[in-house]
Amino acid sequence: MIPQPPHQDTATRGQIFSWTLFDFANTAFSVIIITVIFPRYFIGHVAGGQRWLWGLAVSLSMLSAAILAPPLGAAADFSRNRKRYLLIFTLASVACTALLSTVHEGMIIAGMALFIIANLGFEGGIVFYDAFLPGLTTRKNYGRVSGYGFAMGYVGSLAILLIVNAMLPASSDPGYLGVVRLSFIVAAVFFLIFSLPLFLFVSEPPVAGVPPPSLMRAGIQRALGTFRLLFIERKHPSLARFLIAFFIYNDGVLTIIAFAAIFAEQVLQMSDTEIISFFAVVQTSAIAGSAAFGVITDRIGPKKTISITLFLWIGIVIAAYFITTTGQFYVVALAAGVAMGSSQSASRSFMALLTPRNREAEFFGFYDGLCGKASAVVGPLLFGILADLTGERNAALAIGIFFVAGLVLLQRVTEPPPYPEKQAA
Repeated sequence: MIPQPPHQDTATRGQIFSWTLFDFANTAFSVIIITVIFPRYFIGHVAGGQRWLWGLAVSLSMLSAAILAPPLGAAADFSRNRKRYLLIFTLASVACTALLSTVHEGMIIAGMALFIIANLGFEGGIVFYDAFLPGLTTRKNYGRVSGYGFAMGYVGSLAILLIVNAMLPASSDPGYLGVVRLSFIVAAVFFLIFSLPLFLFVSEPPVAGVPPPSLMRAGIQRALGTFRLLFIERKHPSLARFLIAFFIYNDGVLTIIAFAAIFAEQVLQMSDTEIISFFAVVQTSAIAGSAAFGVITDRIGPKKTISITLFLWIGIVIAAYFITTTGQFYVVALAAGVAMGSSQSASRSFMALLTPRNREAEFFGFYDGLCGKASAVVGPLLFGILADLTGERNAALAIGIFFVAGLVLLQRVTEPPPYPEKQAA
């Protein structure tokens, strides 16, 4: 392992705020392109109502991100130049998100290709973004700062939803589809503008030692070594167990995110305005959930926090099977927002707590890539197929299996104490 520079334990409040703004920025992509607007546009106007094609597009994009993320995370760790990699992935996502506005009826291959590249840029960038967390604050405050990031993300989601809601005319308006496509450009511009503070103000660890001749080759070798270290040699058993549990329960979370708007439209026949209002409720409760549970995580620990949220997710999918009214769906939405914000925030802080010092990008590559993104290969495709064959209610209930299995496996993870500060691996 190459020599590492002295570790910066804390950053200024301005740097932490600039870091959280990237969460604020990139959720414009996740809420408009992954969750609310583009899935319904793609299924209803591009793919002729075939929901499995949307599930396939999500799965292929996440599989691509899973393959690339671990070696790229390790390569970024060797070079200590995470911002360069983050910028490349961000620009790819922004450009392809804007180009989605050119996709019209019947352009299934083009729509899937652009979405896959855009989502690859979004998901790949998160590997490098998350790897900044251990250098921003002390070990005891990981949960709090992670919660701030997710809370800012949900504020960003709420902001872009309000903007798009103000833009959209009635679905009967002749210019409706044109405005829908324009919303993809708005999301891209939003993502680009609010991501800039991270690149301008957040410090990059200095390069230490002599970089290897090929960062990609070195990254692949190191990623394979990390896999062997975790799952064959079992040098970090608690971390390995957590990654397996996260792999499973995160599949359920990402599947719900990808198909929630489709469920609302198909099962409850909700209009555009109602769906956007619904997701505004979700984002508002997620803001409260991520911020509140960030503090709770620091008090009771991330393991207990995640366990609580998984019980909540199990209740949510059971309730979704039985709901018949929009009012009931809003109640489920409030719970889903809290569960989403708290489970994602606590998982990120748990990963930071378990990760060895100076290998953050490498290990977060496995967290976000191999486990976080590969987990979404199964769920969305399964949901799409089940929804086409048996309906959305049965498909939603089936997703509960992921939460139950993840909860059981999580109990085998040993949570380390927040003190003393980590030593180099």
